[in-house]
Amino acid sequence: MPHLGWLKVLVTALAVVMMAGIAGIVLLLWLRLGQAPLPELPKNITLPDSESPAAVTFAKDWLIVVTESGQVLLYDRQGALQRQIAP
Repeated sequence: MPHLGWLKVLVTALAVVMMAGIAGIVLLLWLRLGQAPLPELPKNITLPDSESPAAVTFAKDWLIVVTESGQVLLYDRQGALQRQIAP
């Protein structure tokens, strides 16, 4: 049964390649998720006093900012506050 030795080598090589692939995926996730979560706000957007952004959503015609206190702020593309929703 000389083919069993070759099969053992192939299975071992497959296991090593799979472990390397999983390690690569974990490394990429760790590097990507370790970056700052929020993009920079445009210069024309001004938040109310003592507020900081918790989440930012960019869309075609508007921008939504959720603040740390839970307020939802809806801005148009020119940076004018259109709507403010209290928590």
